[in-house]
Amino acid sequence: MIDRAQGYRGYIGSRPYTSGDYPQNVQNLIIRTFCQKNKFTYLLSATEYIMPNCYMILEEVIQSIESLEGIVLFSIFMLPDSAEKRKRIYDKILSANRTLHAALEDLSIRNKADIQAVEDVLTLNKITLTERHLPELHGFLTAQ
Repeated sequence: MIDRAQGYRGYIGSRPYTSGDYPQNVQNLIIRTFCQKNKFTYLLSATEYIMPNCYMILEEVIQSIESLEGIVLFSIFMLPDSAEKRKRIYDKILSANRTLHAALEDLSIRNKADIQAVEDVLTLNKITLTERHLPELHGFLTAQ
């Protein structure tokens, strides 16, 4: 029998994300509060490198998923932009019978059905950001 750690690994970042640019101590505080609310044992957070599009630390945490009950991301917007990469992450976590959570948005992935809710949030956010810049783009195009 595998000796499984009883806890949830936090995951924070060193760079700004779509959800904002939060100091690491604030990210940890939000994760800790989320864990307390859900009665999760909180394990110290792993911190991603500052380089854009770098997910080395997240990959390390996912590789150790068997020794965890799950992962608590600071924000769902810390996941890769690529839907294919996100799907691989979801599949690894769910196939290990573990869970993935986003503390800031209070979202959880416990099964395949939960993935769609997370993907909807990511898609709506992308649409909103695109539409926010449409007037600027329209003004640029009409000036040409």
